[in-house]
Amino acid sequence: MVVVPAGVKLTGLCRAMVSHGLLTEDEGETLSAQARSANDSFLAYLLKIRRFRADQIATFAAVNFGYPFLDLDAVDPAIFPKGVIDPRLLVKHRVLPIAQRGNRLFVGMADPSNLHALDAIKFQVNLTLDMVVVEEDKLARLLDEFGQSTEENILKTIDTEDLNLEFGDDDAQEKADAAAVDIDDAPVVKYLQKIMMDAITSGASDIHFEPYEKSYRIRYRMDGVLYEVAQPPLAIKEKIASRIKVISKLDISEKRVPQDGRMKLVLSRNKAIDFRVSTLPTLYGEKIVMRILDSKTATSGIETLGYEPEQLKLLLDAVQRPYGMVLVTGPTGSGKTVSLYACLNILNKPGVNISTVEDPVEIQLPGVNQVNVNDKAGLDFASAMRAFLRQDPDIIMVGEVRDHETGDIAIKAAQTGHMVLSTLHTNDAPTTLTRLVNMGIPSYNVAASVNLITAQRLARKLCPACKHPVDIPKEALLNAGFSERALEGNWQSYSAEGCPACKGTGYKGRIGIYQVMPVTETIGRIILKNGTAMDIADQAKKEGVLNLREAGLLKVKQGVTSLEEILAVTNE
Repeated sequence: MVVVPAGVKLTGLCRAMVSHGLLTEDEGETLSAQARSANDSFLAYLLKIRRFRADQIATFAAVNFGYPFLDLDAVDPAIFPKGVIDPRLLVKHRVLPIAQRGNRLFVGMADPSNLHALDAIKFQVNLTLDMVVVEEDKLARLLDEFGQSTEENILKTIDTEDLNLEFGDDDAQEKADAAAVDIDDAPVVKYLQKIMMDAITSGASDIHFEPYEKSYRIRYRMDGVLYEVAQPPLAIKEKIASRIKVISKLDISEKRVPQDGRMKLVLSRNKAIDFRVSTLPTLYGEKIVMRILDSKTATSGIETLGYEPEQLKLLLDAVQRPYGMVLVTGPTGSGKTVSLYACLNILNKPGVNISTVEDPVEIQLPGVNQVNVNDKAGLDFASAMRAFLRQDPDIIMVGEVRDHETGDIAIKAAQTGHMVLSTLHTNDAPTTLTRLVNMGIPSYNVAASVNLITAQRLARKLCPACKHPVDIPKEALLNAGFSERALEGNWQSYSAEGCPACKGTGYKGRIGIYQVMPVTETIGRIILKNGTAMDIADQAKKEGVLNLREAGLLKVKQGVTSLEEILAVTNE
């Protein structure tokens, strides 16, 4: 074996070939430099100048790097998994999906030293990758077929597709049509509609358009996790941003400050999806995030959200009282708004006057008077609350108690014959009571006004198509928080596997886990005595209130989610 001296800048396949005597050091350096000058990979350049045959390089690479060799002529391309990897990435990184087994994806590569390509693919698919070595010439032939569906070709042909979509605001549509002439965005319009439709059908909650120096990335947030779905040409980033801003009634000429807007995508006569749009100036252009607001999530029924029967009864009893306050707490993205809207949907009756103030209004409910916060115009939560009290309300919903003024008005409204619903950013229910006191609200007002507090998180549900039973050691279950009594009986825990239905993640959809704590007389006395959150938590436990970890472990026993997911979600 020839040892490469220090200082010779040879890497990857070239270094291996020099080390094993297939090339001299000078040849390796010269060929590498020539490949860079020709804008080719080292392997492709060797084949171009016919220094080696593709089968010779593949055999050497398989033996030297320790990967199995596969002859692509012996495999039917019809069995290759389709749609797992973005076709543009396949062509860019010279990678071919061969087979999928659960959450493992077998990929063919001619150059196994190209770990950058492997990392890029792994990031996009979120699967465990197993590499096999294939011949470059056969790989190129198959990639040419995949290349027909790259993003560039989609942009060329998508304007002939009839998606039958329209935007719900006529004025915005007129502006969009006028702008289309100037920015020549006919293919971009169709491409954007396709991205939005794919997001809706995939169950995504957000779409991220992210410009970088040399690339442009589109990602969907599905079940709380971001996945890259496309890398359109960098040249169209301005056209996509302009199109989105026009139909969202944003200033198309302003690119220096963040902007917020809305749009509505009309799918049919009876179906429309709202989008909340946010733009942010970044180093290489405007990043745009579109939040998908489907009113069905709030009107599908509170019983579908994941409350245990006892928890649901406590919540419904609290919100149906004639006055008082119900608070929903948790971090951003934990489903607080959906829980509040589900409650409002139950309370929304012809004989009831409901007013909400939000920042911004996410889901529009007929029969509910909804107000958007407008700080520039002086309309904040507190001023809107004061106006509500002069509007003869029965039920008031405040998007968030952020400060003493808003909290004080909300508490007083709850004491004067109104039902008040709101959210607060705290980790659990007991902490919420002490947070209100720390805001400067007198403890006697808190004890007298708050009926119930719900803390919540969202956990991913196991994919029903591929979840499989798993035996977890008793010690691990006890360490996770199960009691000896909870382990009794016949029940089975499950783990994530991964399949095409869940895109290899093992999870599909999310469900809420909740800590529902009524403010009883005993807890009220602890508040009056300025007790700590730990004192309140101890008393709540005595009264049978499940904490978030215990509520999550119930979902594990029910086979809804995995123990790993609950440990991650409730890791306080």
